[in-house]
Amino acid sequence: MVHLQESGFDVTVRETPDLESVKAEHGIGEEFAACHTALIDGYVVEGHVPAEDIKRMLEERPDVIGLVVPGMPIGSPGMESNDRPADHYDVLALDKDGNTSIFSKH
Repeated sequence: MVHLQESGFDVTVRETPDLESVKAEHGIGEEFAACHTALIDGYVVEGHVPAEDIKRMLEERPDVIGLVVPGMPIGSPGMESNDRPADHYDVLALDKDGNTSIFSKH
């Protein structure tokens, strides 16, 4: 959340006891689930997606339901560590049929 706020996004947090139903409602399958789900301008953002990728998605307006970073890779926004090197991870674009393509590599 802090990463997005520092990148100029206006963030409203809504805690829910049933996050799985929110994910399912917005097309996020179990294999793509992470700890955070965000909705922005008609898209869903799942996990620790870098702000620059969200901004690019909003500029390019691809025909996808959103971006996902499954799990919690070390080095992704909010998961920085001084104790170990960053993981290499992909930000995936997720379409309405559940297919993914690589949106960016980190």
